[in-house]
Amino acid sequence: MENNKLTSEQKAAAVIVSLGADKASKIYKHLSESDIEKLTIEVAKLGHITPEQMEEVLDEFYKTCLTQKVVTDGGMEYARAVLEKAFGESTAQSLLEKLSKSLKVRPFEFVRKSNVKNLVSFLQHERPQTIALVLSYADSDQASTVISELPKEKRIKVVESIAKMEGASPEAIKIVEASLKKRFESVLTTEDYTKIGGIDYIADVMNHMDRANEKYIFDELGKEDEELADTIRKKMFVFEDIVSMDNRSIQRFIRECDVKDIVYALKGSDENIKQLVFANVSSRMAESIQSDLEVTVNVRLRDVEEAQQRIVGVIRRLEEAGELIIVKSGKDEIIA
Repeated sequence: MENNKLTSEQKAAAVIVSLGADKASKIYKHLSESDIEKLTIEVAKLGHITPEQMEEVLDEFYKTCLTQKVVTDGGMEYARAVLEKAFGESTAQSLLEKLSKSLKVRPFEFVRKSNVKNLVSFLQHERPQTIALVLSYADSDQASTVISELPKEKRIKVVESIAKMEGASPEAIKIVEASLKKRFESVLTTEDYTKIGGIDYIADVMNHMDRANEKYIFDELGKEDEELADTIRKKMFVFEDIVSMDNRSIQRFIRECDVKDIVYALKGSDENIKQLVFANVSSRMAESIQSDLEVTVNVRLRDVEEAQQRIVGVIRRLEEAGELIIVKSGKDEIIA
């Protein structure tokens, strides 16, 4: 693993490893749950790094910290003078350019900090294309909630717009931002075209959607653009997809699930899924689930869908932790 091929995430993982568990845990306290998850995955995947590579990474980290400090203490010109004296003109320029990029605020930063109810209240009256642009900068769980709360006639158009979106010009972003200034704090605009939206993003959004809205959106989107709906669905994992999982993975997620959720989820499932679950639990547990299924009657569809959604949530969490495998669209090759 050559240092110049390390990503910024891998370099961060290398720094964390070099600090040791005690000091690293103190840094973790200041990170968001999302950053902790990403960093932990990178640490787990890091592999072997030579002493020379580690020294280069730590040297870069030290220079970055120093750059941040001198900029904060005395501004850019003061920082330039200090860095040029310490490392030379070329290195100083490179460090300041990197810091300058990291200090830029992503467009619609306020979206990720705003209350979802406020976003829904404002966005529901906007054109679908405008909503799609704003939500493309939101976190996927935020976007999912907003889409779920939109008027039905707008949900499909918004999903379709996000899926087909590839980029947005600075001018387009400025126009949308200007219309929001009166109700939300001002944010900086991007200088370059930015990749936003797309199939992968909207699939992630749909993965956070409740089952009722998920079904409605796909049914309606399928009528307008069946190919697009199919493409998005193939990027997702839904409850029915457990039939594509290997037995070990099925056994793993079952251990994490509430038995009541399993019973409710199976209440709305076909026989193949029931038999698959029964085949991957102990005979005693299979008998218990079968008995509960027989006495559990008059179950609301909403309760079934919510139970299935919770199980899917467990499966996704375990996949992200590398504890089970999800095969999507037949594209993943599994080596036994």
